[in-house]
Amino acid sequence: MTKLDKYSKISILWDVPSQLPWALGSSPRATGQRTHQKADRSVLDNRRILLIVSGGIAAVKVPDLIRRLRERGASVRCILTRAGAQFVTPLSLAALSGDKVYTELFSLTDESEMGHIRLSREADVVLVAPATADIMAKMAHGMADDLATTALLATDKPVIIAPSMNVMMWTHPATQANLATLQGRQITTVGPGAGDLACGEVGDGRMAEVPEIIAAVGRLLRKDNRNGPLARRRILVTSGPTYEPIDPVRYLANRSSGKQGHAIAAALANLGADVTLVSGPTHEPAPDGVTLIRVETAIDMLKAVRAGLPADVAVCAAAVADWGVSNPAPGKIKKGAKPPTLRLAPNPDILATLSQLSRGRPKLVVGFAAETNNLLKNAKAKRAAKGCDWIVANDVSPGTGAFGGDSNTVHLVTADGVEDWPTMRKQAVAERLAARIAEALSA
Repeated sequence: MTKLDKYSKISILWDVPSQLPWALGSSPRATGQRTHQKADRSVLDNRRILLIVSGGIAAVKVPDLIRRLRERGASVRCILTRAGAQFVTPLSLAALSGDKVYTELFSLTDESEMGHIRLSREADVVLVAPATADIMAKMAHGMADDLATTALLATDKPVIIAPSMNVMMWTHPATQANLATLQGRQITTVGPGAGDLACGEVGDGRMAEVPEIIAAVGRLLRKDNRNGPLARRRILVTSGPTYEPIDPVRYLANRSSGKQGHAIAAALANLGADVTLVSGPTHEPAPDGVTLIRVETAIDMLKAVRAGLPADVAVCAAAVADWGVSNPAPGKIKKGAKPPTLRLAPNPDILATLSQLSRGRPKLVVGFAAETNNLLKNAKAKRAAKGCDWIVANDVSPGTGAFGGDSNTVHLVTADGVEDWPTMRKQAVAERLAARIAEALSA
């Protein structure tokens, strides 16, 4: 889609509620209380997370984790271990979660209502972050000597852990045996990552970053969406621009932000689909519960798309560059009196490749047509030329705000004709397209 014209280029405020009583036995679903307005719907919307914070330096990431979970509509209730309280305070977690923080197993008030049972049962998912070697060992051996481990032993909900510890502790046979035991009990693990550790050593043991944890929680919750209209469907989505290198520091690209493609991936996943999102460079966050594969060039994107097959549906929303530089310089091209000559070569046509597969073609292939003139004429011609089933056409002329904006005006071109959709936020466009895909597959 990239063209060498003006569309191409080389190259909290935190609102803490004064009262949000999610006391034992109450539910945000019942009270309807909410402290954030979300731009997009999420699989975490109206979900209840029981967050167990154990004692590790990575606990300092927990306040941001709570904030991000609540931005996505989740309600968070915290259990803080005594060791965890050495790194974060109950007051800070209470302020950010808008709920009481639970610390003691033998609280007369809470345990008069069998609090450790109710805490573990009222959540949709139990998240342990950070999960130290100690709490993993206690979980593996069924110990229940404090509120956190008692709640974990009493829960009947999905559990996910985000390990964090010294590299030698992580690789120790005892920890690895405990990890294998927990995974054998269908406990989900996210991380740890590798890098510089707080102890000064380098290696595995860093707690997964907040976006990774949220994505893992989303995937776990989405597995329970077995009744969604797209449950058990595998869907491949491409999004964002591609960067075609000129030299190590310059590239050809376009103005695509990836907002529409990412919204489509999220909307499809919210209907229960197993979604793989192949994205070019973009600032958009990974949608909850979606498998994200990051690429840069059109060739990289095609490889990732092929690896994502088989799929029931492919939605090609990425703005893939039509051409790449056939002779990218190995070093930075120095500025001289005469501009360099760039030799362009056609990039692979991902939409056509998927549409024309002789074996393993997705049942439904959807492409996008971003045009600045003759919108419907060009969109219909593109659908015929590529061999795809549907084309989502949108006008990206200057002044429309389609590139990088939050709204879009699209037309759905199918074998039956053209559906003209009103101007909507890109999230609404995504939800409407996801619903049409579900309808088409059910038929």
